[in-house]
Amino acid sequence: MGKTGKTLLVVIGIIVVLGLVSFSWIKGTYNGLVAMDESVKGAWAQVENQLQRRYDLIPNYVETVKGYAAHEREVFVEVTEARSRVAGAGTIPEKIEANNALSSALSRLLLVVERYPDLKANTNFIRLQDELAGTENRIAVERRRFNEMVREYNTKIRSFPTNVLAGLFGFEKAAFFEVPAERQEAPKIRF
Repeated sequence: MGKTGKTLLVVIGIIVVLGLVSFSWIKGTYNGLVAMDESVKGAWAQVENQLQRRYDLIPNYVETVKGYAAHEREVFVEVTEARSRVAGAGTIPEKIEANNALSSALSRLLLVVERYPDLKANTNFIRLQDELAGTENRIAVERRRFNEMVREYNTKIRSFPTNVLAGLFGFEKAAFFEVPAERQEAPKIRF
């Protein structure tokens, strides 16, 4: 074999090695993006699990409060309508918006509760309120975990050179579960 043949073999060998290295990097990066995307979806499933728990508790909570505060009809209608919007939401951003509206309606319902001392002493109400408070805490924990996964995923798909592959394979930024500005202030209780 001549010098030209050896040079050709070396060039082919280098091309094959570069091809294998590139393939390995693309495969690893793609699989990493898929894993992160699935982690975001899994974290969202946990958020939805807790949101569903709250969704299921609300009718009992509302009915208990209704018995004491029958003339607070507007608040009950608002909670019921917000709960319906949660049921009808399809995409993650729609679900986030609907659940933020439900949280806002629930905070107004809690203001109603503050005006009825007899209600606050009712054991069924206390149990439901504890369940709802525990669920709200679980939602906060799962929302935090979801947002952490979204942050990691979004950072990864925006970082060079992964952003090139993310764009080629259609990976898009995930939406955070953010609290709207009006909910960032604690509700004011007035007697």
